[in-house]
Amino acid sequence: MVMIEPVHTDKAPQAVGPYSQAVKAGNFLFISGQLPLDPTSGEMIKGDAGEQARQCMNNIMAILKEAEMSADNLVKVNIYLTDLNDFNLVNEIYASFYKDQYPARACIEVSRLPKDANVEIEAIGCK
Repeated sequence: MVMIEPVHTDKAPQAVGPYSQAVKAGNFLFISGQLPLDPTSGEMIKGDAGEQARQCMNNIMAILKEAEMSADNLVKVNIYLTDLNDFNLVNEIYASFYKDQYPARACIEVSRLPKDANVEIEAIGCK
């Protein structure tokens, strides 16, 4: 049986519902969808989809660090946008978090996100 362990850090926003920031299952880390929330205030950051994507990724990096991982450990990322016209802007910000290796990824337009965010990003890491 695989041990399942929640991962929590104060350097990423608290969950806005009944879920964990992330869960370790064996060598895998499943990171819940991260909204562009400031971890200190819990408030949505101001700015365009690029700035919101940067905050989502910063939150993911904080969770990875807590799990003793980095962006190099990401194997799958899903990006949700409320406007696919923001694709190029978000791509530019997203790419800045990686050196040479990119995880598999999907980018999907959705009609609405929690707290009316423009972007939400979820990820899976593996050691």
